[in-house]
Amino acid sequence: MKTLLVLADHPATPEMIQAALSPADYRTIHRTSVEDAEPMLVRGLADFCILDLNLDQVDGLWVLEQVHRRAPRLPTIVFTDSPCGDFEEQAYRLGVDHVLVKPVRPRLLETLLGRLLAAAATPSARPSVPAPAPAPAPASFQTEFLTKPSGDTGFFHAFGPLRSFSGILTHSLNAEAMLQQFLLQLRELLSVNRAAVFLMPPGDVPVRGEEAARGRRMTLAGSMGLSPDLRDTLELSAETGIGGQVRRLGRILRRDSAAVQADPETEAEFERLGAQVAVPVLDRETVLGVAVFDCRITGEPLGNSELTLLFHLLEQLGLAIRNTWLHNQLAANHEMLAGVLCELSSICVVVSRDLAVLHANKMARKHFLQGDRRGGDFDFADVPKELGAKIYQVLKTGAAVANFRFSPTDDPETIYSVNVIPFQKQPGGLPASVLLTADDLSQTEQLQKLEVEAANLRLIRNMAERVATEVGNAMMPVSTYQQMKDANSRASLEPAMADSVRRVMRTLIQMRYLATDKLAQEPVTLGPLIEEAFNEACKQQPVKAPKLTCENANPKAVVTGDRAALKHALAEIMINALQANPKEPKVAVHITVLPGSGASRLQVDIEDQGEGFDAEAVKKAMDPFFTTRVVGLGLGLTVSRKIVESHQGRIEILPAKSGHPTTVRVSLPLQG
Repeated sequence: MKTLLVLADHPATPEMIQAALSPADYRTIHRTSVEDAEPMLVRGLADFCILDLNLDQVDGLWVLEQVHRRAPRLPTIVFTDSPCGDFEEQAYRLGVDHVLVKPVRPRLLETLLGRLLAAAATPSARPSVPAPAPAPAPASFQTEFLTKPSGDTGFFHAFGPLRSFSGILTHSLNAEAMLQQFLLQLRELLSVNRAAVFLMPPGDVPVRGEEAARGRRMTLAGSMGLSPDLRDTLELSAETGIGGQVRRLGRILRRDSAAVQADPETEAEFERLGAQVAVPVLDRETVLGVAVFDCRITGEPLGNSELTLLFHLLEQLGLAIRNTWLHNQLAANHEMLAGVLCELSSICVVVSRDLAVLHANKMARKHFLQGDRRGGDFDFADVPKELGAKIYQVLKTGAAVANFRFSPTDDPETIYSVNVIPFQKQPGGLPASVLLTADDLSQTEQLQKLEVEAANLRLIRNMAERVATEVGNAMMPVSTYQQMKDANSRASLEPAMADSVRRVMRTLIQMRYLATDKLAQEPVTLGPLIEEAFNEACKQQPVKAPKLTCENANPKAVVTGDRAALKHALAEIMINALQANPKEPKVAVHITVLPGSGASRLQVDIEDQGEGFDAEAVKKAMDPFFTTRVVGLGLGLTVSRKIVESHQGRIEILPAKSGHPTTVRVSLPLQG
């Protein structure tokens, strides 16, 4: 069986090639980029390479060049969308065997693969590519290495310092272990009797441009030749003594210098440490600490050249320590973020470009893994196919997917709110990884549905109670009328009977307007409608000497809508105005035309003579069944608002001070 390596951005071409060839003779492996296919190209694991490219683009030729560089003898076929002579010529010059135009033709492809296979079996059929000559080694290396006899091991002693340095590198992520190894190497090289390195805590090292805080301490990070009790208790100040002087001067400090002799605290610390010299540990910007050294084991002091080299070595060591601290901080931040993601109530999955799952929190395992696998490894195949397709799309395009809802096919009752976000943009603009977040909305939506149902039930119960009370009160005179036999008594109840009929009919009309959304559309002149609504309000709320004053800026103003509905809406508002002050039943109406950028609007202000609503009543006045009286349903303003809003209008109660009249404002669009 021969292996075909197919390089294509989209899986359609590999699928066509796989369908065109016999699976018993050819195995197809799909890769999306040269980097992903590099192991197969370099190690010679493929027998053929098929590329899906646009030869009219520079990127296509660049891919060909990269493939040829990694596998110069590999037979190559290119599929392209359309022929392009100039670029085909360059493709052949880069070593391509055939350039074909899609779609894939099975018989042609199988024939070409057979010819390439036969040609590869003939040694002279394909010219060999000479291996590049090795780069010449440095002259000193050639001279010394080639002239040394094979039995002479003196040359290999030169690798001793490199081996020692590699021993320090093994502790590159542990500052204290690296310091200890460094001190041991110094003892071997310089024969130092005693040494110690003091470092400030990582969080106390100031960033660039900041001054060091007062009272900070340098703790012992590594030592050699110090007694145990001294190691456990000794530390230096970053402001005074050896630490303070080295931090301020930024250079090597000798025990016999004038600066030390003039400072008793510094001299006492040198005496206690048994040290002769202090060298700053820098990271080229700030002082991370201090290294103190005694003389050699022979009693000889360290020379200036040795101290200079030691200063530079400690500077490099300081950079390594700073990098170690940064690594530890990044690791701690990563651990913290991983912990946060793991404990989130949302599903979180992070997927890399090669579709490897970098992180899957507890909720992802709970929702996407089945049964006993919830504690095991989480693979990309465990992500539902629909969500996996979205992740693949973001990885290929680099564009985030807007929030969408998702329900698994095997569990349609479960609803997720999903976001797919690209992470870590690369120089090319494509993300290095993708974050998938999903929230289970099933329980939330079920609770919302139950709350809506409960609210509807409460509304129906409230409506039933109010309607039963109102109709019952209205029917009381009717029932009494039926029971009376005397004609005079019946005659006395006729006004109450008429009032009961009005109340029942008003309730029926309110219910009808609440139940319907279909209203007539006809021109309505508002001036006469105001008077009709006032007369209707006086019938529903009989009062003595009712008075209507109407200031109409445009008596011929016309609106479009349902005349009967608008009349009822205005009448309900005026009924409230008459009820506000039965002793002085005056209603003032002000009609104003408001020009606008689009259509003009008609503003109707209805003012009563009552004491006005308080702030709480203004907020609830238009809510269903809210009333400040002991009788009535409390639906008057609710019905008015529904009718006005059905005409693309607006109704509002203007805030007023306590004791002042209330103004209800109705705004309607004028007929164009």
